Amino acid sequence: MQDPHALQVLVVLGVAVVGLTWLAGRLRIAAPIVLLLGGVPLAFIPWTGSVVLPPEVVLLLFLPALLYWESLSTSLREIRANLRTVVLSSVVLVLCTAATVALVGHALGLSWPVAWILGAVVAPTDATAVSAVAGQLPRRTLTTLRAESLVNDGTALVVFGLAVAVATGEAQFTWPVAIGAFVLSYAGGAAAGLVVFWLLVQTRKLVCQPVVQNVCTVLAPFAAFLLAEQVHASGVLAVVVCGLAFSQAGPRMVTARTRLQSRGFWEIATFVLNGTLFVLVGLQLRGAVDGLWSTSIGDAVLQALLVAGVVIGTRVAWSYTMPYVIRALDRRPQQRLRRVGARHRFPSAWAGFRGGVSLAAALAVPLDVPGRDLIVLVTFGVILVTMIVQGLTLPAVLRWANLPDDGAEAREQALAERTATRTGLAELDRVAEQLGIGATVVERVRADYEEHLHSLSDPAPGDDPALTAERTDHTDYQRLRSALLTYKRASVVRLRDERQIDDIVLRRLQARLDAEEVRLGEPAADVE
Repeated sequence: MQDPHALQVLVVLGVAVVGLTWLAGRLRIAAPIVLLLGGVPLAFIPWTGSVVLPPEVVLLLFLPALLYWESLSTSLREIRANLRTVVLSSVVLVLCTAATVALVGHALGLSWPVAWILGAVVAPTDATAVSAVAGQLPRRTLTTLRAESLVNDGTALVVFGLAVAVATGEAQFTWPVAIGAFVLSYAGGAAAGLVVFWLLVQTRKLVCQPVVQNVCTVLAPFAAFLLAEQVHASGVLAVVVCGLAFSQAGPRMVTARTRLQSRGFWEIATFVLNGTLFVLVGLQLRGAVDGLWSTSIGDAVLQALLVAGVVIGTRVAWSYTMPYVIRALDRRPQQRLRRVGARHRFPSAWAGFRGGVSLAAALAVPLDVPGRDLIVLVTFGVILVTMIVQGLTLPAVLRWANLPDDGAEAREQALAERTATRTGLAELDRVAEQLGIGATVVERVRADYEEHLHSLSDPAPGDDPALTAERTDHTDYQRLRSALLTYKRASVVRLRDERQIDDIVLRRLQARLDAEEVRLGEPAADVE
């Protein structure tokens, strides 16, 4: 930032994030939309009028942290189950969108390299915008959209780098160079993410302090991004792979106190980063308009609307053509069971929001590239149209689509709770004997667990007796309940590993078990 009043800028941005998020809740509108629009008038405040969003801040600060949290909080099982859809959407759809926009851009007078820069800039969807705006979608659809938006930034940035190199005369386009860039980007990015994940695991084995362990976790996405960039691979994919890998290993190796501390930090940090990013994006509109010189503002707005229409239309066309191609090629019975009707497919086609990564890429275009000013303004227009028009109409689209709820997540939640409670009952006598706990306390814990099992089959309002440890301060009771948590937690992780429940259900129940352990005040012992 070039504003000398840095503290004032931080305060204004912080107040804006808090106030606009509160306003979004009152208006019942997705927070990113209100934050984006609310950032526009801040450009006319003296303290924030000269704030510039450096693209490297988005790509090196905001992007790794936000992508890492998205990777930690998504479902790897659902990604595996929908892997073909995710790969096609995050790679082929991005290339198709970039090519379609490039055709339109060239027809509007841009050279082919510059037109491809524009296409690459507006092609990827925004991970945080998708999660925040499309959060009402069913689990399968939302997970697929989130996975797509996690990976497609890497595809778009490879196309962007190639197009910029050609536009500036640094390189000539050849197919071997392009294919090699994609292979290096994906293979190198995945390898870098796995290397940093391995280092993170080894480091956590050496340190036992929760704060130090969590600092290592915070450093992981930035280290993964940096390592990948050093070998000219995809930093985006490195962060995603590292996050997904740790989401599988973390439930076994992270203690309850460490996990609660980490979860609290990431929830606050991502809230601040995400909100600040959307406000900063809104702040850039004034600069984009003031910096336009190659054409009139009217022509630029029309071109932005045209490109936004092409971006939306390409995604809708993809959603209503590619599934039928897959159906024609894949006739397996299990594939038929996963088919989605045309009406139920439309919310996914309508949820292609663009965000901060697109604007950062546009601002990263070298100043000597012809048409850079138009690229920035058109990109901003695409972000506004997709976020506002699609974001505001998505609830109506969801009501029209009438997506069915198969109840799978609720069933998995009940399965996990029953399994954990039954495991606790099965281990109760053995653990009590090891700890020297008397029969009275054992029967009290047994009654709690049996009552909880009954409540799962016949739910009734009130406290969950299996998870309410505060009602007695008896030391033996607390020791026994805490010791049993280890076995309950391990049983739920086994269900996840056997793919009977997904990561989202695991994290939800694990959070409840972690909270119980902290309330009991007795760390649970490790169990393999």
